Amino acid sequence: MSSMNDRENAFENKFAHDEELKFKAEARRNKLLGLWAAEMLGKSGDDAEAYAKTVVLADFEEAGDEDVFRKVRGDFDAGGVEQSDHQLRRKMDELLAVAVDQIQNS
Repeated sequence: MSSMNDRENAFENKFAHDEELKFKAEARRNKLLGLWAAEMLGKSGDDAEAYAKTVVLADFEEAGDEDVFRKVRGDFDAGGVEQSDHQLRRKMDELLAVAVDQIQNS
């Protein structure tokens, strides 16, 4: 019975660890996305950092990536930035891979 409890605890610990890494990767991706979007919007320095924070905070509106997508999409539309939905979603995917790599190698 002890080995069954050990296995259960190991699975629970792995799940918790994986969820923490997923959260960190998504938060880092959102910051990278915010910095990229800020550049596309003509922001730099402190303005770019502040904008990136608003993108990170947008992720807390609802589960999933749609809230972040809508935030950046809306800002691009308002700022006259030409990026298709497909290009924006592809950039989000690319930056998630970069974020995962950064977390694994830090």
